Amino acid sequence: MRGRFALLHRLCMASLGLGISHASIATPAYESMSVAELQAAMDRKELSSRALTAYFVARIEALDRRGPRLQSVIELNPDADAIAAALDAERLQTGARGPLHGIPLLLKDNIDTADRMLTTAGSLALLDSHPSTDAALVKRLRDAGAVLLGKTNLSEWANFRSTHSLSGWSARGGQTRNAYAPLRSPCGSSAGSAVAVAAGFAVLAVGTETDGSIVCPSSVNGVVGIKPTLGLISRRGIVPIAFSQDTAGPMARNLGDALALLRVMAASDPSDTAAPAIPDGFIGRLQLPADGGDLKGLRIGVARNLSGYHDGVDAVFESALALLRAGGAELVDPAELQRDPALAADELSVLLYEFKDRIGPYLATRQGGPKNLADLIAFNDTMRALEMPLFGQELFLQAQSKGPLSDQAYREARMRSKQAAGVDGIDAVLRAHHLDALVAPTKGPAWLIDPVLGDRGIGGAAQSAAIAGYPHISVPAGLVQGLPVGLSFIGTAWSEPQLIRMAAAFEKARGAFPAPQLTP
Repeated sequence: MRGRFALLHRLCMASLGLGISHASIATPAYESMSVAELQAAMDRKELSSRALTAYFVARIEALDRRGPRLQSVIELNPDADAIAAALDAERLQTGARGPLHGIPLLLKDNIDTADRMLTTAGSLALLDSHPSTDAALVKRLRDAGAVLLGKTNLSEWANFRSTHSLSGWSARGGQTRNAYAPLRSPCGSSAGSAVAVAAGFAVLAVGTETDGSIVCPSSVNGVVGIKPTLGLISRRGIVPIAFSQDTAGPMARNLGDALALLRVMAASDPSDTAAPAIPDGFIGRLQLPADGGDLKGLRIGVARNLSGYHDGVDAVFESALALLRAGGAELVDPAELQRDPALAADELSVLLYEFKDRIGPYLATRQGGPKNLADLIAFNDTMRALEMPLFGQELFLQAQSKGPLSDQAYREARMRSKQAAGVDGIDAVLRAHHLDALVAPTKGPAWLIDPVLGDRGIGGAAQSAAIAGYPHISVPAGLVQGLPVGLSFIGTAWSEPQLIRMAAAFEKARGAFPAPQLTP
């Protein structure tokens, strides 16, 4: 075991430096600039990708490793400076490849990279295991000229190990802290991605979601998160939970930047056989509206039964609804999203079966390390003091007890959950009220980090869209005693263009959202 942890120490220490001198983080505040603004500055030769990369590394060292110690970035890419330098040279010779050329971004640590970075899902079990190839979305990012700056911390195994886990904690990365209030939870499982963007450690990050893991941390950290329709982004090379719900998605300070990242990652993947094909011409429609988002003619349903759990959140929600009305939308209030009481149990059953079915084949694609769920369980038992000081592995044990996907219990649970969340849930309310989308508060304010009692979040609009595989966009809506809360736009499959139109109009009407105040 000593070799494994020595390797981790060397990688972490080496990745902190990158051979870059650490400039002041006070100016010129590149983290507050949009992707388009940064791209324009590089085109004018006022900024280089190397300088931008060094700037974000300096912020990470001052504010993530030290200062408030947010612990959002689990590892920096030791090749980031060289990648940035090569992209700078390419820009001078042949011009930029596209909107992400030279832009540093961060990846959640459950997304495979076949480079000198690790991919561990936050688990010590995968320190000696290495992906053989890049994830499909990573290849697209490299081809687009993005600088892969590093990996972000997460709720270990994307929050699918224990029934009493702590959001944003992993054995490898420790506890990620909320960007606005470091004693409070970052939510999860894409905790590090949301916190890093909010804190200005990169302007873009990639998260993943099975149920709430993009939209919840986006909401409580005041950033935009897009959980796309299942199949818009390939899942190949992402540590799996459930093929019927897993997806990656972009996280950014504003909707335009999130869309720039989404368009690069979006692509059909014939090898991702569990995902539906993308409709012809669909990706080209993932654009900000030219008029900034005119809502006239749109009918938006107010999912009142997803609110009412906190007075402060309700006040922010009412203010958001007023902005939508002022923008020309017709609000149907209420338009309640019905949720079957058995939905949670059926969803969990599906996740357990599918995790057991897919984790072995995924591990087999990697070089070294555990090869199946039984190996992971045994490792955690052996390394209990490091892997399970706060909570156990109940979900791993429950998954291991499941049979094959041919089991009637699995097939019936999946059929019921998809029907309840989609056809009888989101689709039914949209159809009954002739709606274009639903709107609701994304989540309550961030709760205190509590290693004893675990997560204690309130509210949540994620479940139905997650189970159905439908799109869900969370946009910062306001503050409750200084803590961000998001506004959710939810639609049926492939309704991203309509949701983008609504989210863009709301973002424009809301105005600038306050960034967290961080002190080195």
